[in-house]
Amino acid sequence: MEKENREFLLDLLKEKNVRKLREELLKYNEADIAEFIEEIDEVQTLAVFRILPKDIASEVFAYFDSDMKLHLLNLMTNTELTEIVDDLYIDDFVDMLEELPANIVKRVMKDINPEKRNIINQYLQYPEESAGSIMTAEFIDIKKNMTVGQTLEHIRKVGMKSETVYTLYITDASRKLEGYLSIRTILKNDESVVVETLMEEDVIYANTFDDQEDIAKLFKKYGFLAIPVVDNEKRLVGVVTFDDAVDVMKEESTEDFELMAAMTPSEKPYLKSSVLEIAKNRFVWLIILLLTATITGSIISKYEEILTAVTGVIAFLPMIIGTGGNAGSQSSTIVIRGLSVGEIELCDYHRVFLKELGVSLVVGVGLSLFNYFRIIVFGGSKEIALTVSLTLVFTILIAKSVGGLLPIIAQKLNMDPAVMAAPLITTIVDTLSLIIYVIFVSLILI
Repeated sequence: MEKENREFLLDLLKEKNVRKLREELLKYNEADIAEFIEEIDEVQTLAVFRILPKDIASEVFAYFDSDMKLHLLNLMTNTELTEIVDDLYIDDFVDMLEELPANIVKRVMKDINPEKRNIINQYLQYPEESAGSIMTAEFIDIKKNMTVGQTLEHIRKVGMKSETVYTLYITDASRKLEGYLSIRTILKNDESVVVETLMEEDVIYANTFDDQEDIAKLFKKYGFLAIPVVDNEKRLVGVVTFDDAVDVMKEESTEDFELMAAMTPSEKPYLKSSVLEIAKNRFVWLIILLLTATITGSIISKYEEILTAVTGVIAFLPMIIGTGGNAGSQSSTIVIRGLSVGEIELCDYHRVFLKELGVSLVVGVGLSLFNYFRIIVFGGSKEIALTVSLTLVFTILIAKSVGGLLPIIAQKLNMDPAVMAAPLITTIVDTLSLIIYVIFVSLILI
């Protein structure tokens, strides 16, 4: 929503011109309406929300963040609450319940019809971050003996209650998935044509217990608008839609960035998290990294005589350690991204190692030559220049190998590859580069 349009709506709100405000709001997408309501004063939110038609209100409600949903639910009457939740799609309803306090959940569930309550309870039993937890039960399934005409009539009856109508799923009498059909195929064929002659039997589907990140990868690979979800007996129980997959991608990328920055992933957006919550998410990791950094300190203490025996040697230590950490972070970032988008598989570890080995040799030799002549130009001795340059070659070689392989090892151990990101790899490389430097100082300068 443009700034001028938002200001115009705010003016209407200040003037209490409810009829005109309602008329203008309905010109916008539900997501834009939700954004506008979230930005106005909390005292006015329910009043503005109430002027929306019932069907639009439910759509808008689904776009609110958890804090706004909780705020409105606390203010709504039981009748209003029932009307809103009855029109929510099952997956949106379940997502909302998982974010609400127990007392609000009890109030919300009190007047839900038994059939919907059973479905919701089933969804809540699926593991968090599984396909079952993000799927919706509102889809269109048909039988293969139906005609195109019967299918169109069926779509007219149930289509408005379905989250997606673009793909139709064919099931047998026991609801086992047999195939699928696009709405485009239905629309281009005569009404007398039987579905069985048109349907595609090679169905890409997910299991209810598959990880949600794997589902997101399927969307990326195949470009689907929806993916069917089956139970262990291949009975169709729901579908995951593209908008849910986008939400998963956003969640996973945010989690990876936080882990790569050595922070515990947060459940809330940054601006809505308290100072204590943010500090708690960072504090533990900082303590761990602080303790691991003592390893570097102990090595410096142990070899202090060697490092101080030759004048000027210790001055190059920050540059060597920093270069190693940066080189390792480059490799880990690329490999973590490759693992997350499916470009790199576990079986590619040897290819990753060889590629990073080649890159590290090119980069290491290039930086070492540059650094050798830099030290000479600024008055350093050839022996120190050689020592520092050789250390750089081996440091970069190890840093890029470690940075490339550790994320793959993490995934092999069923850990998030992002855990093996910049801070942890930097700590490991710092220790190794220091040991290498001490060895070369001992061999060449002492």
